Amino acid sequence: MPSDLLLRIHGPEFRAMSERVLRATELTSRLNVLPFDDEAGKAELFEQILGRALPPRTTIYPPFYTDHGLNLDLADRVFVNQNCTFLDYAGIRLAERVMVAPRVTFITVGHPVDTDDRRVWLTGGPIDVEENVWIGAGTTVLPGVTIGRDSVIAAGSVVADDVPPRSLVTGGKATVRRSW
Repeated sequence: MPSDLLLRIHGPEFRAMSERVLRATELTSRLNVLPFDDEAGKAELFEQILGRALPPRTTIYPPFYTDHGLNLDLADRVFVNQNCTFLDYAGIRLAERVMVAPRVTFITVGHPVDTDDRRVWLTGGPIDVEENVWIGAGTTVLPGVTIGRDSVIAAGSVVADDVPPRSLVTGGKATVRRSW
């Protein structure tokens, strides 16, 4: 998985990223109109989107969105429900037995706060979701976050900071409420 990101906009790496975004968007738009029971068609498109086949016991229910796809690492027994978005340019890893509810968004790239730098650079960092995590509906996970093993993220949370293992986090900006 790529490390923390600092990418100059309008450079060659940005142009390559932009080309991949167009390709990933084309592939996901085709995926998202397939009949639900077209398993072969979905498998073929997921392989093109991710650059490899889905693990055999991993399930993703479309609609599914990604801006890159090639930096999305899904382990065995991952479940992703409908209408999830993976902006994975800086890398997203979901370990075994992670469950993702509908409308969850993972974002690995952003812009600097400084107005002079905002139109010049992309910043970000990888997201790492450890084993046996459950992420509730409508959650947003921001760049550079690690979610520790066996944790639960409540619906509608915004996860901007690392989550310790075996924690329940809730809120507009997710905060640790309890660890065990």
